Amino acid sequence: MILILLGLFAVLAFVFFIYIENNAVSITLTILSLLGLVVSSVYAVKNWQDHYGLEQYTTTTTKNIYSVSPNKQMSMVLYQPIGSKNNHQVYIYKNSENAKKPVHTQANSDTKNKLTRINGTTQMTTTVTRWRYKNNAAKFWFAFTGENHKFVKRTNKIEVNKNWLVLSVAQSKALQKQMKNKTYQAQLQQQGKAFVMKGMQAAMMKNPTMSKADQAKLQKQLTGEFQAQAVQKLIKQVQK
Repeated sequence: MILILLGLFAVLAFVFFIYIENNAVSITLTILSLLGLVVSSVYAVKNWQDHYGLEQYTTTTTKNIYSVSPNKQMSMVLYQPIGSKNNHQVYIYKNSENAKKPVHTQANSDTKNKLTRINGTTQMTTTVTRWRYKNNAAKFWFAFTGENHKFVKRTNKIEVNKNWLVLSVAQSKALQKQMKNKTYQAQLQQQGKAFVMKGMQAAMMKNPTMSKADQAKLQKQLTGEFQAQAVQKLIKQVQK
């Protein structure tokens, strides 16, 4: 309605000033129309700049997020620093376990991301703040101004399981590059054999009658321990 009044008072001021021959009536009506135009303009500006007639409201949604790592044994969320001061990060994840492409949080100054470590399921809670009419009167007067449901700010609370990795994009690339390095793989294989052999020898000394089934189980366990230690060591290197 305020937009209609702006146009209406402008047209009336023109009509009254041009087409009414009686000067007194013309001037009086023109002044009243201009006054209505000024008052309407003031409230329109207050609505646009000061959000007059509006109030803030928030909506909250929570969803599970999934690892971007192609290795199912290494769950991972990535982040990309924004700006030279590194005071804002965009986080990268997947919306489903089988999603082909990762997605990321919004990269704008009106979005704040807060990451915390938890023991449970990795998830993200998004709180969005917007403007809306305070009441029906405000809705009537300020309809079509574009301020209703206008975005104000967003907060993403990202809760990541403590067993997941949180790496920068650069660190992730460095990790993948090193893991694919043939020299590194050869060294890892030699070190792994030595680690498993040492563990097996120690176990056989304690229990010389260990069955073949138990030996195979122990060998698998030692191999897993070595791989986990090697990954952790490599992660620490890329995080330096």
